[in-house]
Amino acid sequence: MTIKRKNFLNFLAGALICSCSSSAKDIPDPVPNLPDIANLPGYNNTDLGVTVSPDATRFKLWSPQAQAASVNIYDSNNSKTPSKVLEMKQGESGTWVVSVPEQLYGKFYTFQIKYAGKWLAETPGVWAKAIGINGNRAAIIDFASTNPEGWKNDQRVKLDNITDAVIYEMHHRDFSMHPSSGINYKGKFLALTEQDALSTLGDKTGIDHLKELGITHVHILPSYDFSSVDESNPSANQYNWGYDPLNYNVPEGSYSTDPANPATRIREMKQMIQALHNAGIGVIMDVVYNHTAKNDDSNFSLTAPLYYYRYNDDGSYSNASGCGNETASDRKQMQNFIVNSVKYWADEYHIDGFRFDLMAIHDTETMNRVARELKQIDPSIIIYGEGWTAGDSPLPAERRALKENVAKMNGIAVFSDDIRDAIKGHYSNATDRGFATGKPGNEETVKIGIVASTAHPMVDYSKGNNSKFAYASSPLQVINYISCHDDLCLTDKLAKSLPEKSEAERQRAAKLAQTIVFTSQGTPFMFAGEEIFRDKKGVHNTYNSPDEINAIDWQLKNTNANLFNYYRNLIALRKAHPAFRMTTADEIARNIVFDDVTTPNVISYSIKNNANGDSWNEIKLIFNGSENEVTVNIDPADWLIIAQDGQLNPDGLATTPGGTLTVAPTSALILAKK
Repeated sequence: MTIKRKNFLNFLAGALICSCSSSAKDIPDPVPNLPDIANLPGYNNTDLGVTVSPDATRFKLWSPQAQAASVNIYDSNNSKTPSKVLEMKQGESGTWVVSVPEQLYGKFYTFQIKYAGKWLAETPGVWAKAIGINGNRAAIIDFASTNPEGWKNDQRVKLDNITDAVIYEMHHRDFSMHPSSGINYKGKFLALTEQDALSTLGDKTGIDHLKELGITHVHILPSYDFSSVDESNPSANQYNWGYDPLNYNVPEGSYSTDPANPATRIREMKQMIQALHNAGIGVIMDVVYNHTAKNDDSNFSLTAPLYYYRYNDDGSYSNASGCGNETASDRKQMQNFIVNSVKYWADEYHIDGFRFDLMAIHDTETMNRVARELKQIDPSIIIYGEGWTAGDSPLPAERRALKENVAKMNGIAVFSDDIRDAIKGHYSNATDRGFATGKPGNEETVKIGIVASTAHPMVDYSKGNNSKFAYASSPLQVINYISCHDDLCLTDKLAKSLPEKSEAERQRAAKLAQTIVFTSQGTPFMFAGEEIFRDKKGVHNTYNSPDEINAIDWQLKNTNANLFNYYRNLIALRKAHPAFRMTTADEIARNIVFDDVTTPNVISYSIKNNANGDSWNEIKLIFNGSENEVTVNIDPADWLIIAQDGQLNPDGLATTPGGTLTVAPTSALILAKK
C-alpha cells in the first residue's frame, strides 16, 4: 500500500487506497472478553480448509468460540442452495472437522458457525486455496492439474545476498494494457509469458524488456484475491492496486483469462512465474496481512469473531492501516496464519520473495518467524517491507516491525525513506526539491542512504532529515528507492518540482537520482516504467485510476532511448561490481571514505581496498546536484571514466590521469582504477 513515513501525513489517501468497507452488520452480543480471546488455543498444522485424499474429502475449521459449525456443499458456484450440509464436530486445539468418504472435486463449499446463539453468514474460510468467481465460495480442485508442463523442475532465482537483487515494482495492468505494448494478454498473468513482444515502434516490451533491462526480480503488486474488482465483469476494465484483501491464499481472478474456472487463475499464475524463472527473473509477491477489506463480514470475523483484529478500549477497530481495521499478528493463530500463508505461496507457487505492506503493524516476533521458516525452504527468499504504520496501534512501539527496529529482525529489510526524500524532495510536497533537484541541506541524509543507514564514522546522523541514528545493523536490511506505485512517480515529481526545466534537464536529474540509488549500499528498487520516463498524468494517488492514467506508454522507450540505455548500463555496472553490494556494516565503514566537501549539493567519496572482492581497487563517485559545474581534484592515477555528464558505460567512456576535473551540473562523475 502506502510507502510513507511512519507518521503518515496522507491518512485520507490511505483510506481510499484500501477501498475497504464498513460492515453491513455487527458481530452479535454477547461476546467473550478480549483477554480470553487472546488466550485461545492455536492450531499450526497445514490441513485447515479442505484436504482431498484418494478415499475422502476432509474439512477442518479453526473456530474455538463456535457453538456449532457446518459445511455447505454446492454443485456449482452459482447454485442457489447447497446440495448437502455437513455437521462438523469439535476437534483438537479449537478446530471443527468433518469428512465424507469420496473425492468432491468440482464442488464448492462454505463454512458457517453458530456464535452467541446465532448462525453467522457463510464464508469460504480463511484457508481457501481455490475459489469461485469473486471469492464467495471455496472450490475443491486437483492442484496437480494446475501445474504447467515442467513445473516440477521450476527453480527460484538464487542469490547469495539480497543486495545482489535489482527489484522492479510493477502492476499487471500498468505493464501490459497500453495499446502500444504489443502484448496479447493485456492485464493478465499470461502477459509475462509472451516472448518477442514489440511496441508499435519496434522496441522490446514484456518479459524481453525485463531481460534487456537486466533486473533480477519483479515485485508484483497484490496478486492474491482482492475485493475491489468485479471478476464477473472483465469488460468493465476496472482498475485497482489490490490492497483490499479478500482471500489471501488464492490468485486474483481478474488477472486470469477465465475467473469462473477455479483452476485457471492458479495455472496461469504458475505459468507466469515459470516464464519469469526461465528468464532468470525472480517473483516477489506484495502481501497485505495487516488489514482486511471488510470488518465484521470478513472471512476472519466469520470464522473466529473478534480474534484476528486489534481493538480500541471503546471496542472499535483499531486502525493503524488507515483502512478501517488492523490484524493482530501478536496473537498466536494470526501469526500462524501469516507464517503458513507465505510458506504456502513459496511451496505451491515457487515465490521468490515477499514485500510486506505496512509491516510495522506486525510484531517483530512474527516477522522473525516468517523469515526463519521461509529461509528453511530456501535461503534465497527475499523478505522486506514498509517499516512504518499508517496510524497509531495498540501494539507497543518497541514490538512493532518498524524501520527503527529492523536491527531486531534477521533476514528482513525495510524501505529507506531517508534516501528517497533527500534525493528528490519530500513525498507529501509535490514542489519540494531534493539533492538531485538543486536543494541544498540534504547532503548528510543522502550519505545516510549511501551507507545503507549503518553506523559510519564519517556520517553525522544528527543532521539526518528523517533518521537520527543508524538503525540498520547491516546493508542487507535496507531497500533504497526514489519512487514506487505510491505518491507521484519520479517523472511527475520532477515535472512539479522543476516546472521551469526542460524534459531533457529533468531526465538529467532522474539519471543523477538513480545513479545515487544504484551505487549506494543496500538493495536498489525501482518503479516500472521509470527507465523510459513513464508518467501518471500528474496524479498523486492512482490506486483506482483508469488505464489511461496508469498504463505505461511503450512508445516512450523509443523516444527516451538514451534514458533507457543509461538505466540498463547502471544496472549492469552494479551487477558487475561487488563493491556496490557489501554485506556488513564493518565493510562499509572500512572501505567507504567521504571527502571533505563544503560546496552545497555536492558529495564526493571513494570505495577503496577492492571492496567485497571487487576488481577495481578504488571507485571515486562525485555527485553534483547543483545547477553549476564544479571542479574537483582527483589523485593522479590511471583512471577509467565510468560516468560523466549524463553518460555511463560500465566498461568505460574514456581514461583520465586525474588532477583537476570538472563535474557537469546535475550529474555524476564516476571513476575507477585497478
